[in-house]
Amino acid sequence: MWRVRTALVLALTGLCASWTAPAVPAAPAQAGLPLLECRLPHPLRLSSVAARCGVLRVAEDRAHPDGAKIDLSVAVVPALNRRAEAAPLFLLAGGPGQSAAALYASFAGAFARVNRDHDIVLVDQRGTGKSAPLSCDYPQEWQEPVDPMPELRRVTSACLAKLGTRVRFYTSGAAVQDLEEVRRALNFRQIDLYAASYGTRVAELYMRRYPAAVHAAILDGVTYPEQAIGPDTPLDGERALSLIMARCRQSRDCASAYPELPQELDALRRRFGPQTLELALDDPSSALPQRIEFNHSMLSASLRLLSYSATSASLLPPLIHQAALGNFRPLAAQTIMMARQIGDQLASGMQNSVICSEDVPFFATAAIDRKRIAGTYQGMEQLDGLQEICKLWPRGAVDADLHSALRSTVPTLLLSGEADPVTPPADAERAAQGLVHHRLLVLAGEGHGQLATGCVPRLMAEFLDSAMPEKLDATCLRQHRPPPFFVTLTGPAP
Repeated sequence: MWRVRTALVLALTGLCASWTAPAVPAAPAQAGLPLLECRLPHPLRLSSVAARCGVLRVAEDRAHPDGAKIDLSVAVVPALNRRAEAAPLFLLAGGPGQSAAALYASFAGAFARVNRDHDIVLVDQRGTGKSAPLSCDYPQEWQEPVDPMPELRRVTSACLAKLGTRVRFYTSGAAVQDLEEVRRALNFRQIDLYAASYGTRVAELYMRRYPAAVHAAILDGVTYPEQAIGPDTPLDGERALSLIMARCRQSRDCASAYPELPQELDALRRRFGPQTLELALDDPSSALPQRIEFNHSMLSASLRLLSYSATSASLLPPLIHQAALGNFRPLAAQTIMMARQIGDQLASGMQNSVICSEDVPFFATAAIDRKRIAGTYQGMEQLDGLQEICKLWPRGAVDADLHSALRSTVPTLLLSGEADPVTPPADAERAAQGLVHHRLLVLAGEGHGQLATGCVPRLMAEFLDSAMPEKLDATCLRQHRPPPFFVTLTGPAP
C-alpha cells in the first residue's frame, strides 16, 4: 500500500577521550568472536566484498541478560596495510532498519582510502540484516482504499502477531550496548565511528555512554539528540524542493529547457490533491503490464525520493515536465524503482520499534502546526500514518538522556548537504553546539548523505588519521559542483 510504504521511509558527558589522543592499534579477534572468511554481497547483487565474518550472541532483553538470546552478525574488512596501527572504523547504518553490511557493500569504493590503514567493522544493528531481522509484509501495491488507515492497522497487527512483543527490545539504547560488547569481544581499546542518517543518533548515544572508547567520529546526514524525528520532515522536504527548483532557475541549460517548470509543478500539486489518475504502466522491474493509481501520495513520494540526492534530483525537471505534458509513466516508473530499492533494504519492523519508542512518544503534539504541514507536498499523511502504527506497536524502554543535549570532546567531523530533505544543515549545526572539537562541512546543492561525494572520501581518511577536525584542509570542496540537470530524458546538456 503506497501510503504505508512511504510513511515508513524516514527516512530518527563525563570523562571523554582526549581529542589529541593517538589511535590505538587494531587487535585480532579473540576467542569470544571467531571470524571466518566470507563475502558481503551488494544489495543488488552487482558485486561482493571479501571480509571475515562471525556471530556474537547477546541478550535480547538487555535488562535480563540470562534470558533469550539473539545473534548479531559481525563482519570485519581487514586493512590493506596489515602493519597499520589505526583504530578500526565501525559503520552505523541509517533507516532506521538498514544493514551495516549492505551499506558498506553499496559504497565500498568510498571507504577505499580509509580501508588502507583501518579495519572496517560492520555490525548489523539488532533487527536488521542478519541480526535477528524484524521484517513486516507491507504490500508494495500502487492502489489503495480511500481511507488507508484500516488497512494500515491490519497489516501492522499481522506483523505483530508474527513477531510478538519482543519487538520492544530493539531500541537504539540496546544497540549501543551491543556495539560495546562487539568492541570488547574484538579486543579493540578504541574505535572510530562513521554514522549515516539515523545512525548518527546511535553514534551520539555511544559517544555519550562510552566516550573513552571513541577515537574520532564522522556524522553524515546528522540528527541532533534532542530531535524527535517526524514533525519537521515535511517542512524540511519542502525546503529542499525549493532549493532544487531555485538551482534549476540559476542554471542556464535547465532554465532554458524548462522555463515554465515552477508553474508546471504547481499545477501538478493542485491537480493531485483531489484528483487521481489510473495509469497503464509496464512494471519497471518485470516489464509486465500493470495498472496503477497516480494520486497525491504517488506525487509526494516522487518529489521526496528524487530529492534525496543531487544525482536523482537532476532528473526532476524532465520528469515534472513530462508529467505536465500528460506523460506520467517516466515519473511513476522512477518512483516505483526507488521505493522498491529502499523498501528492500529496510527492516520495517525494526524501524517501527525505534520510531514508536524514541520519536512518536516525544512529539510535542500541541505544537505541531498541522495547517502549515498540510500545505507542504507531503502533507500530514506520514505523521498520521506513523501515529496510527505506534498506537499498536509495543514501546521499548528508552534511555532517560536519549533526547538530552550531548556535550563531548570526541573529535567529530559533521557532513551535511545544503538541500538535504530530511536532515538539513540546521540539524547538524544544532548537534555541533555541544561538540568541543568539531568541523561541519556543508556541500552546496547536495542532498542526504555525502559519503561518496567529490573529495569527501579523502577528507574522511585524513580526518580519521589526524583526529584534528579544526585543522582539516577542506579546500577541495570549493571546486565541488552538484551533477547538472537533465535537459531531456536522455541526459544533461553536452
